[in-house]
Amino acid sequence: MTELNEIPVIDVAAIYTTDARSVEDLSAEFYRVYSTAGFGYIINHGIPDSLVARVFSASRTFHSLPRERKMDVELNGIHRGFIPINTSTDVNSKLADVSQPNQSESFMVMREDSADSVYVRACDYLAGANQWPDLPGFRADVMDYNDAMADLASRLVGVFSKALGVESGLVDCFNPPTSWLRLLYYPPAREESSRVDGIYGSAPHTDFGCLTLLAQDDVGGLQVQSPAGEWIDVPRIEGSFVLNVGDMLHRWSNGLLRSTPHRVINSSGLARYSCPFFYDPYVKTEIAPLASCVSNDNPARYDSINFGEFLRAELEAGYAHHQKTNS
Repeated sequence: MTELNEIPVIDVAAIYTTDARSVEDLSAEFYRVYSTAGFGYIINHGIPDSLVARVFSASRTFHSLPRERKMDVELNGIHRGFIPINTSTDVNSKLADVSQPNQSESFMVMREDSADSVYVRACDYLAGANQWPDLPGFRADVMDYNDAMADLASRLVGVFSKALGVESGLVDCFNPPTSWLRLLYYPPAREESSRVDGIYGSAPHTDFGCLTLLAQDDVGGLQVQSPAGEWIDVPRIEGSFVLNVGDMLHRWSNGLLRSTPHRVINSSGLARYSCPFFYDPYVKTEIAPLASCVSNDNPARYDSINFGEFLRAELEAGYAHHQKTNS
């Protein structure tokens, strides 16, 4: 392992091997990194550069459309579609006094459920189909990337599960996963506007789910808060993803894994694009500290919560569309 700006770089090639020792070593590395830094770059993850390039090209094409074209697929009640700028505010941030909306827009894709899916028929929260703009090849490029990232994330959950002493036990909680692919665009902004007016590309926050896998361009702007409280730049490393833990995995681990604060300040004067993929458990999952993470030295810190109920509260608090349609 090497380090860049205090962010570890982890080779995850072992997720594609059956060599028990390699997997054991990777699990130990994950525990060490994510119980301290909470953020890391992963390399040798198996996702081709060409596929990453396709999803970024799709994102740039979508965001270059006239606003009225994008509004044809505006975010709906099952959290799929276009999220215009100034409609998402991180009101639950514990890290800053956030009153201004995030200065970004995005296109959101979730797990694709057909109309006759068992999850749609059961009226599971957020179950349903994606909505798509009328752009040739867009759906194929986005879903190919989405599906590849879901496979990668599932393998990584297995590593975290082993690191927490439950072998592959957590993996079953992601059947099916609640997955989100967000094609983000940050318009150019001046750094002083963020400093003075409290305006961020993305306000300081922790992710509320389990795993986040981020592909980003070369513009920069992502910063992570170190355990000492310093904000550290997280620039792109070619061929890598940034992997971080969210609040639900922090809770499952009884606080042993760190859900790390981060923010985006795009002071480059350039447009910034990023493609975060969020991988979370099935909405009916009950999340409580794992028995393997509870001890006399680390008694249970959290009550059990239902992930779907928690999720609904987060979305209704943070998105204007959900406030409008679900109030």
